[in-house]
Amino acid sequence: MPIATVNPANGETLRTFDAHGEKEIEQRISAAARAFRTYRTTGFADRARLLNRAADLLDEDRPEIARTMTTEMGKPLAAARAEAAKCAKAMRWYAAHAERLLADEHPDQADVEDSGASRALVRYRPLGTVLAVMPWNFPLWQVVRFAAPALMAGNTALLKHASNVPQTALYLGDLFGRAGFPDGCFQTLLIGSGAVEAVLRDPRIAAATLTGSEPAGRSVASVAGDEIKKTVLELGGSDPFLVLPSADVAKAAGTAVTARVQNNGQSCIAAKRFIVHTDVYDAFAERFTAAMGALTVGDPLQEATDVGPLSSERGRADLEGLVDDAVGQGATVLCGGRRPPTLGGGLEHGWFYEPTVLTGITPGMRVHREETFGPVATLYRAADLDEALDIANDTSFGLSSNVWTRDQDEMDRCVRDLEAGGVFFNGMTASHPALPFGGVKRSGYGRELAGHGIREFCNATTVWYGPGSDPR
Repeated sequence: MPIATVNPANGETLRTFDAHGEKEIEQRISAAARAFRTYRTTGFADRARLLNRAADLLDEDRPEIARTMTTEMGKPLAAARAEAAKCAKAMRWYAAHAERLLADEHPDQADVEDSGASRALVRYRPLGTVLAVMPWNFPLWQVVRFAAPALMAGNTALLKHASNVPQTALYLGDLFGRAGFPDGCFQTLLIGSGAVEAVLRDPRIAAATLTGSEPAGRSVASVAGDEIKKTVLELGGSDPFLVLPSADVAKAAGTAVTARVQNNGQSCIAAKRFIVHTDVYDAFAERFTAAMGALTVGDPLQEATDVGPLSSERGRADLEGLVDDAVGQGATVLCGGRRPPTLGGGLEHGWFYEPTVLTGITPGMRVHREETFGPVATLYRAADLDEALDIANDTSFGLSSNVWTRDQDEMDRCVRDLEAGGVFFNGMTASHPALPFGGVKRSGYGRELAGHGIREFCNATTVWYGPGSDPR
């Protein structure tokens, strides 16, 4: 894929960029390693001051960077502004809480006396330079939720962003520089995926984090494993959305629409499989299908637009392939299932797809097994909670889940039995700085955000003082 901004609403190439060559890559890795030697010794107050300044600048830049994101990957403009605001919030959260999250841990003296220690503690120290391989779908948020904790922990960072969001990638490097972070602390690498392995194998790279597809995660993990380097992976998702008899069906159906089409349906944590108890299936299906069919598809720069284009022509073709396969095997299209026929003004050349609801899904259909990265929902009828859980867990993914019920026993059962990194009751999955985020199975491993996220790229160092050596 060329490193270029291609407007997905009309297919127009707006800007292209030359990839960084070996000399430029070497200079940036060297700068990151050099910066780490001194930046790791700074105090939390100094780091917080810089990160708060970055948040302030991002707030000031919000209208401009939101428009850039929308132009590069097609999300509705209101969603782009909200993403920028969320990033500033996360920066301030880590600036305020990092010192507490990384405070020394002191085991009870009675528990370590038989080790011969007069005192022992655990101290969190930064690892070094972390390589971040990030996707296009949330081009600010995916980066900031790594960068904010990594920088507050004292690490330095190199960003390899998706090739279709180069202007957002360059903006991020500029943002942290304008905020006053020392040279080399956060840098953007304009490189293709083929150049990632060499960077990751460089001994000055301490660890890596990746958000993206399963094949990309497998590739990075295999190289990092060969080099014995820590990785955190957040990969795909096919999140279930369970609706049980005690649910507020009207509210569940309304939330389900947002949960499915957020970010034009291109979100790992978007609900994708809607599993509804037979007692409320008809009522939910009617409301959900009507609301999906009523969404406005169009220019993402227009405030009235609910759903913009897919990010690429290939992405739309992949989605169409899943729908066509399902229909060919007997699935029923309740709404959508095609490209919008009436868009004009150049938008007919964009990569749009109608919000779609499919039912009659069987295990042999690709859409049952693969992630639908676009505004396509699959609707299942379940006879009881046992069957709902069986359907929900019949996937190789395990990122998050949504359950609508007022029954405490059902809630307890879902927390125990759903194979996912999160269980959200009577609401939709969302990431938040104070809550750990990540998945199980082929959705990846490790956690971002909260204390779990900031400690992923720290060395949990055991400090042991023998008799007579305690400096206190």
